[in-house]
Amino acid sequence: MSTTGPAEFGRVAVLMGGSSSEREVSLDSGRNCLQALLRRGIDAYAVDGIGDLVKEIAAGNCQRVFNILHGGDGENGVVQGLLEALHVPYTGSGVLGAALTLDKIRTKQVWLSLGLPTPRYARVSDADEIHRAASELELPLIIKPACEGSSVGISRVFRPADLDQAVALARAYPGDLLMEQLIDGEEYTVGILGEQALPSIRITPAGEYYDYHAKYVAEDTQYLCPGLQGEAEAEMLTLSLQAFRAAGCEGWGRVDLMRDRRGENYLLEVNTTPGMTSHSLVPKAAQAFGIDFDELVWRILGTSLVRERAGGAH
Repeated sequence: MSTTGPAEFGRVAVLMGGSSSEREVSLDSGRNCLQALLRRGIDAYAVDGIGDLVKEIAAGNCQRVFNILHGGDGENGVVQGLLEALHVPYTGSGVLGAALTLDKIRTKQVWLSLGLPTPRYARVSDADEIHRAASELELPLIIKPACEGSSVGISRVFRPADLDQAVALARAYPGDLLMEQLIDGEEYTVGILGEQALPSIRITPAGEYYDYHAKYVAEDTQYLCPGLQGEAEAEMLTLSLQAFRAAGCEGWGRVDLMRDRRGENYLLEVNTTPGMTSHSLVPKAAQAFGIDFDELVWRILGTSLVRERAGGAH
């Protein structure tokens, strides 16, 4: 992305924090991105949550938004629709891509309609459906909120006796529950930057699972990048790009997958505003691709110019 320099972006509000379950991670990501933009000469400043952002735009204090608001209204199309209506350019996917992918169930429905591989699933909204759906899918299973990220509210169920507890945990969050076939294999993630799929990362937590603690706290989670080699790597990157585009996503993001013991890939979900913390995965993949953190943040901001130059509202 060629620009005339930092001044072309105008004053940039780095939108972070908010009120979702991912607030603390968002604040961490936001601080990192803000510092990177300042180091590159961007006139950037922090804004905490959508309410304050509206006030800043109304006051004419910003010309562009770097959205790093994880979860909730930052990733469900709300802030994207607001910025579209106000004709303020912003980073990340538009209304459709953000709204669709925050709902894991509807994302899976789109993928399945196109023949893209994803684990078998059931939507659970009634207590009477829980054991019947589990019987049809067969244990072991994953149970999680359909519209949350950062591994909050997720359980792995190996025994029927554990179903009710897993459902109770997931029900602490709004929306439907997703009951999904547990794939026996390794976990991968693929970062997307513009039209480029970054090298895959194979995630090996020290504990049994890659949960919230392993993602954001633990220092002993292992990341192999690239996670695969040769044709297997190329297939995973191609599938990830297909999944990203099929879900209406653009700009940047991350696709999470499982690879079973036979070498078959299964799409799990898309994150349209991935973490940018010291433990986050897109920066690790970018580094392996030769892009340091400051350059990555600069390029993410640059994607907001692509649609703007193409004549879009953002």
